[in-house]
Amino acid sequence: MAQSAGSGRTVILTVDDDPGVSRAVARDLRRRYGDGYRIVRAESGETALDTLRELKLRGDQVAAVLADYRMPRMNGIEFLEQAIDVYPSARRVLLTAYADTDAAIDAINLVDLDHYLLKPWDPPEEKLYPVLDDLLESWRAGSHRLVATTKVVGHRWSARSSQVREFLARNQVPYRWYSSDDPEGRRLLEAAGAAADRLPLVVAEDGTALAEPDDTELAGLVGLATTPEEDFYDLVVIGGGPAGLGAVVYGASEGLRTVLVERSATGGQAGQSSRIENYLGFPDGVSGAQLTDRARRQAARFGAEMLTAREVTGLEVNGAARTVHFSDGTSIAAHSVLLATGVSYRQLDAPGLAELTGRGVFYGSALTEAPSCQGHDVYVVGGANSAGQAAMYLSRGARSVTLLVRGPSLTASMSHYLIQQIDRTPNIHVRTGTVVASAHGTEHLERLELRDVKTGGTETVDTQWVFVFIGAAPLTDWLEGTVTRDERGFIVAGPDLAVAGRPPEDWELDRPPYHLETSVPGVFVAGDARAESAKRVASAVGEGAMAVMLVHRYLEQS
Repeated sequence: MAQSAGSGRTVILTVDDDPGVSRAVARDLRRRYGDGYRIVRAESGETALDTLRELKLRGDQVAAVLADYRMPRMNGIEFLEQAIDVYPSARRVLLTAYADTDAAIDAINLVDLDHYLLKPWDPPEEKLYPVLDDLLESWRAGSHRLVATTKVVGHRWSARSSQVREFLARNQVPYRWYSSDDPEGRRLLEAAGAAADRLPLVVAEDGTALAEPDDTELAGLVGLATTPEEDFYDLVVIGGGPAGLGAVVYGASEGLRTVLVERSATGGQAGQSSRIENYLGFPDGVSGAQLTDRARRQAARFGAEMLTAREVTGLEVNGAARTVHFSDGTSIAAHSVLLATGVSYRQLDAPGLAELTGRGVFYGSALTEAPSCQGHDVYVVGGANSAGQAAMYLSRGARSVTLLVRGPSLTASMSHYLIQQIDRTPNIHVRTGTVVASAHGTEHLERLELRDVKTGGTETVDTQWVFVFIGAAPLTDWLEGTVTRDERGFIVAGPDLAVAGRPPEDWELDRPPYHLETSVPGVFVAGDARAESAKRVASAVGEGAMAVMLVHRYLEQS
């Protein structure tokens, strides 16, 4: 049942199925807006819709609707979809937990969402009232325009369109997607004066439009930092995965002039994980995107600088300085460098896959594509945790998810808790001893040919979606001739250097290398790029923090 305070004033409606949360939201709203607005609360989507219809019949105005995302029977997005029909000009806000930020970003496309707020919003003076002040002001202005957001116009089966959407999503940039075949998409193309064959088109909040932008142009367009503020730092961290983010947070919090350089988006492979359930302190699990967003905001609060869409091409020793060179010919220098470049998924070597990459064939989770998999048959290649997490996430909407595993079982490479979850999910099927032999399709993926590794027999299956997780290769080729790497390209550090034969012959200092120090003094490595690393999120974060401690030791002795 809906409850209200007063009558005859413009309404702010809040709906949450948790009575305690519902009362808390209403309390905070009344404290700030009770003099000018009537605060109405409901504890279910159905009740809230009935209330809106009653208000409509009485001729009352509704300025804003705040809906919790997780409600039984009708979630917040489903409620807002129907609320639009009753009060199309009311400002729409979704209340979400950290675990639901992906759903909140999707809601921008589904229900013209004006804003989403993370719970808890304490203190409301910082996290609730400024947002609502702006939304209510825009509602009072009567323009009935949506809050500005980035727009992307592209073709459904364009590889570059998919990459742009993934870039924006992983960098936590809300956007609206328009197909170039839709009327609104064509209108935006015409307004921007862009040719239909120059896709994707990206329109920033201020109306600036770019056709076929590269990642650096795209980052600049949406306000991500790409240019360093200084020429010299105490610590340059290369790579924004868990190890790099851990190092940046600890480095900046301890007073080091710290800059993080990331070529695509912070989070690394972990940032693409739909759910991490064995990370300390998150008993209900946390998505890679949420963990990454928290770490990024934490680093920014400590004053760390973060550069996006900058590709590092070289590392040079210049006396006591370590110079990092970028692909555009510029460079920055520092007393110390941390290599946290991580790894990338290996490519499947089978006919047809390369041509269809980004058009039904995806490496990594590509979570932006998950909504398009609704009701489809999806295939996931791989037997490690990343493949299992992706299968679980995709199974929420896909008709079926088939996990293709080369080995005889999942037990050798996947965590036990994840295997149990997969066993309990009825629309996930595991096919062991199976590999992809070839892929077929014209405009996009249409069929896969699967091969049994024992018998050699093949089978053709119809599908438009395959996500590949088949092991990883270190992103260290640019370090050839600079630091010692093993035969697979992983960076050797600390005591392992003695085994590799470098110290003492090529080691400049009297002391042995520190634990995470490479063959170049003052250059450290952490995370998946390090030889013999644990390849786990928690260990990567720990190594990043440990590297900062060793950087301090190095700087004290330099």
